[in-house]
Amino acid sequence: QVQLVESGGGLVQAGGSLRLSCAGSGRTFSAYAMAWFRQAPGEEREFTATISSGGYTTYYADSVKGRFTISRDNAKNTVYLQMNSLKPEDTAVYYCAAKPYGTSVRRDDYRYWGQGTQVTVSS
Repeated sequence: QVQLVESGGGLVQAGGSLRLSCAGSGRTFSAYAMAWFRQAPGEEREFTATISSGGYTTYYADSVKGRFTISRDNAKNTVYLQMNSLKPEDTAVYYCAAKPYGTSVRRDDYRYWGQGTQVTVSS
């Protein structure tokens, strides 16, 4: 089992940057593919980025490609989301998630979820 705790959210102006962190518990963290999803008010939770267990494969939603970077440090049981050139439409609660084996963009494929961290981008 994996427990996930996100941090790093906050209020930032458009064009600014934030780095989210997701700390995982358990000795098998490195065996899990990780992802970030986000949910804006009144919207469905949507895929943002994913990274393979070893960190060699990443994939992004079109809306964040070129602006966001997902990475992981398995020695620290942590996955990151570096968010640059933020836009007001990036405002959402950001969740990290874990699943065994390969990456996926499907929300229902992820077994473990954090509690979320709020990101607010002002115009």
